[in-house]
Parts: sequence; C-alpha cells; structure tokens
Amino acid sequence: ELTGTQGRVDIINSTLGKALGGACGGYTTGPKEVVELLRQRSRPYLFSNTMPPAVVGSAIKVFELLMSSSELPELVARNTKHFRSRMTEAGFTLSGTEHPIVPVMLYDAALATSFADELLQKGIYVIGFSFPVVPKGLARIRVQMSGAHTIEQIDRCVDAFIEVGKAKGVI
Repeated sequence: ELTGTQGRVDIINSTLGKALGGACGGYTTGPKEVVELLRQRSRPYLFSNTMPPAVVGSAIKVFELLMSSSELPELVARNTKHFRSRMTEAGFTLSGTEHPIVPVMLYDAALATSFADELLQKGIYVIGFSFPVVPKGLARIRVQMSGAHTIEQIDRCVDAFIEVGKAKGVI
C-alpha cells in the first residue's frame, strides 16, 4: 500500500518482529507453487522451529487490527514525521526518510554509547549501534517510533537528544 505496488508483487516476505510486536518468526505469501517450493528447499524453513502459540496468537490479532482500521499505522507515520522533523531542525543527521526506525547518525562508537547512556539517565531508552553491527565509522543511535507514543513523549525525547547533543558538541 505504502509504495503503490499492491497487487503487482507476486511474493511477499516479512517478519513478525518489531512492527507487529512479535518476538520471532516470519512469513512468505505468494503463489501456492512458490510457497511449496520454499517449504521443500529453503534452508531457514527446513531448520526452523515452530513458533510459540502466544506469538502466533498475537500476530493474528495484530493483522486483525491492521485490517480493521488504519489508525495505528497513521499514528506511527504521524509520530515518525514529527520526530524526524524536530530532530532535523535541531541539527541531527538522520538516515532514511520515512521509516519509523530512525537512525541518528553519530559516526563514532564511543560517542554513540555514551550518548545513549546519558539519554537513559534522562529516562530515554535507546541503543547505540557500532561495528560490527553497522560498518565502521557509521555508529548511530536507533530510535523506534510507535503509535503508542504521544506527541508530548516524542517532544521530551527530542528535548533530551538536544540537551545531550549540545553538551557533547554534536549539534
């Protein structure tokens, strides 16, 4: 839907991870013959374990919610736009454009770690990523937007980023 390719894509492959609130698993949809071939030949499928019933149940519920209303995705998009806009205005470098997982680029591993630690002291839980998770010299803090966040919470988060960013000479 987002990219306007609905109905023109033969195979959809996705996870039941962050966006759906799951802890594991994924899925592939497509023509029956393709799915059957993948079941017989795909190494990840052959060596996978059954997903826990609670994860399956929660994934089914999330799909039901998404099919019944566009409210949650719209909230995520609104929150993402607000966060990205405020962070960019403050002078931070963000990777990507519209995705709700927002990499705040800091480029230095020690800086990303200490920045995340100081944010935690201010009640903002984020994770610093550095090599080998991301390429050397591309350390970042990853922020995940949610439809459950309020604008006030997002503003508090951005204000904390600004405070720490100024103290560390990032902005």
